[in-house]
Amino acid sequence: MNYSLNYNEFVVRDDIPKLDKFFRGKIKEAVERKLAVDPVFYGKPLRNSLRGHRRFRIGKYRVIYRIEGEVVLILAIAKRAVVYKTVVGRV
Repeated sequence: MNYSLNYNEFVVRDDIPKLDKFFRGKIKEAVERKLAVDPVFYGKPLRNSLRGHRRFRIGKYRVIYRIEGEVVLILAIAKRAVVYKTVVGRV
């Protein structure tokens, strides 16, 4: 089953331009290859205030997303140190 990917406006406007060029391509490839195919298997569930969301690790970066039916909604892409604080303000 293939899922469609939907990027939050903050991800497109704020997160993606801040990524290293090397990781930008790597993250795009991993998201399209893995999360679009099986987001439950590749992601890890989050707890507490981010319950219902999942995270996907790519090197030092994290992709925070939520599965809504057949759509994977990507809410934040950032380094581990800041991504969880970032996504709380967007939820």
